[in-house]
Amino acid sequence: MEVVHKIGRRKTAVARVYVSEGNGKITVNKKDYKEYFTTAPLQYKVNQPFALTENEGSYDVSINVYGGGITGQAEAIRLALSRAVCEINEENREVLKPEGLLTRDPRMVERKKFGQKKARKKFQFSKR
Repeated sequence: MEVVHKIGRRKTAVARVYVSEGNGKITVNKKDYKEYFTTAPLQYKVNQPFALTENEGSYDVSINVYGGGITGQAEAIRLALSRAVCEINEENREVLKPEGLLTRDPRMVERKKFGQKKARKKFQFSKR
């Protein structure tokens, strides 16, 4: 098996994932993923596609991620890994699709409008 390359996005975070056969080593920006994502929920999000398809420890993953915050980055990685696992074995799609891991979350930050304080908030109105 050659290297599988996929991209995942969430908010402004972009993750490039390179999956190859190996023994389960996951590196994010040249660090171990447990060092990069310090909290357990974020580590779970990164591992979720492998856990659901029962492929933990069978692939080496190299990830480049930039933009956004740490949660957005973890969810971008999850989407990219889900896409890669589906390309490796099409049967994994039936497991990941009902969990919503193959859906790109379209929610983005709404832009600030001129003449307003934020996207929806207005400046304080003075009657007198």
